[in-house]
Amino acid sequence: MELQEELKKALEELRKEKQRKFDQTADLIVNLQKFNPKKDSVNIFVSLPNKIKDKKVAGFLEVRNAEIETITQEDFRKYSDKKALKKLVNNFDFFIAQASLMPKVATVFGKVLGPSGKMPSPQLGIIASTDAKAIAELKDKINKSTKLRTKESSIKIPIGKYSMDDKKIIENIMVIYNSLLKTLPRQKENIKNIEIKFTMSKPKKIKV
Repeated sequence: MELQEELKKALEELRKEKQRKFDQTADLIVNLQKFNPKKDSVNIFVSLPNKIKDKKVAGFLEVRNAEIETITQEDFRKYSDKKALKKLVNNFDFFIAQASLMPKVATVFGKVLGPSGKMPSPQLGIIASTDAKAIAELKDKINKSTKLRTKESSIKIPIGKYSMDDKKIIENIMVIYNSLLKTLPRQKENIKNIEIKFTMSKPKKIKV
């Protein structure tokens, strides 16, 4: 409960700052300690109670699907050009793939999707069925999920929007924080502190 109180105070402080003309993103930064990103890397999906935004999702599928921006196998050759490949990866937040196409996807797109953390994953994104219902359900799940991935000793992730209620932002933070605790090798001992901020504000530091 103490952490939730601290988060509530920090958000109240942040909201006293000058309001911007756009809907700022609320970010959570978790600073780690006694943590080796190479040895103890974290790479998990967390399902959030409150959706932050609709993600732009593309699918590597055998046939075009009305539910989703589709890249079929015939389209793959367009992406032998590195510029086209980078543009595709930057245009979408998330990629899914039909299991049967995964080896080809890894060969053609892996070199860019891998480093960007957008490679379709067995945890959330590799599918056997491509009927409209399965795709719609998966998109809904993706929109409510966020990925926690460590490349260094801190993790920065969006946890809400300025227009969201503080209670909903705090609910999202708590789910992420608790999921992270379960994954870290030394749990709470690995967390140095957390910070929250809006796009244009300086971060507010919170001890845990």
